[in-house]
Amino acid sequence: MPPAKIILDDDQKFALMKFRRTVADVLQAHHDDHFLLRWLRARNWNLEAAEKMLRQSMKWRQQWEVDGALKEWKPPDVITLYHPSGTTGFDKDGAPVICVPFVGFDVVGLLHSATRQDLIKMTISILEKNLDMAAKTGENQVVVIFDMEGFNLRQYAWRPAAEMVISLIQMYEANYPEILKACFIINAPRVFAIAFGVVKKFLNDYTLGKIQIFKSNPQKWKAAILKNITPENIPKHYGGSLCDPDGNPRYTTIVKQGGKVPTSCYLRNLEAPEKEQNREFKSAVIKKGEKLCLHFIVAEEGCFLRWEFKTDGHDIKFGVTLKDEHGVESPVVRHRRVASHQMDESGAIACQAPATYTVTFDNTYSLLRSKKLQYCIFVTQPLDKMNIIPTDEELKDLNSNRDLAATSSTTPNNKVPEASESSIPRE
Repeated sequence: MPPAKIILDDDQKFALMKFRRTVADVLQAHHDDHFLLRWLRARNWNLEAAEKMLRQSMKWRQQWEVDGALKEWKPPDVITLYHPSGTTGFDKDGAPVICVPFVGFDVVGLLHSATRQDLIKMTISILEKNLDMAAKTGENQVVVIFDMEGFNLRQYAWRPAAEMVISLIQMYEANYPEILKACFIINAPRVFAIAFGVVKKFLNDYTLGKIQIFKSNPQKWKAAILKNITPENIPKHYGGSLCDPDGNPRYTTIVKQGGKVPTSCYLRNLEAPEKEQNREFKSAVIKKGEKLCLHFIVAEEGCFLRWEFKTDGHDIKFGVTLKDEHGVESPVVRHRRVASHQMDESGAIACQAPATYTVTFDNTYSLLRSKKLQYCIFVTQPLDKMNIIPTDEELKDLNSNRDLAATSSTTPNNKVPEASESSIPRE
């Protein structure tokens, strides 16, 4: 199948010609105009930004040996057995169709049984193989079906699991721009909105525009899928005609279902003791006029969000908000400037679930100074699992924060009263 015809105006043709000349030293024979246009479009035709993005990606490909050793890489057995995905065919234009039964992605079990590097390599391998398939049909994009039936939010409340997923998304956005033709997220339960609310902050507008989310309404999502893909290219379970020899509609001979990784496969214990794990401090520099937002998914009742932080030399604005499963956002700890350069700031709040809590360090009021921050923020396990009774001092802090949240929620439109900007000195 010949490549789709490229239609560009005169300015775009000139930009493409100039871009090819500028990055000629890193291009390979198979890097056609379609390839170059991905980077230009990803950076809104800004030649300098597109060049920077492409060159960084080329260095990344060298670091991961994407065009060399990775092509011969064999994943560990645990990933081969428990990583869910499969390419079932092509859409009507020749784009490969990848099916992912997401409930089978036991990211916690895989992180205990394989390295982060191996999971990254597996993701790269899947993307590269599908792009190779797409090139043979004259396409340069892929279609993905994510089946969220049975989605478990608890896995992604574990910080390393959430960070792993986010790092994979960031890798995809930085190195595979504009390759997503369509993404169907089907059977999405209500709590999926909690996780997606965090994930979409790391997706660009192009990717978000290609995503369609469907609840558990097969009539709607099957109609949308079949509009783009013929039945002989998708499993019967998703409205197609493909099935296993034994009649299994999930087409498991091609679409690996993944599943819970047995603890017998675990190679490491990533669960540090509560006190040791929670005392790990991180550092960040918040530039003048910017914010640092940290997102924490809470899946179970009885958890607590705890924080401790300090800044060097100057204060910082701090606050906590939550977004529930309905997408309603409300304040929990009023955003205010705190003198964390004079005394370490600490506190805790009892969490509702399911919800996403966003901790914000805000330096937008500062016109001159960046702020160096050291922080330790975490969500505890539910108290009934930890077998820990809060001290009187901790209960006092928790009750104080509850009172503050209650006061905040009674203001109009859930807005917390702020000090007048005229009363806050600019730095």
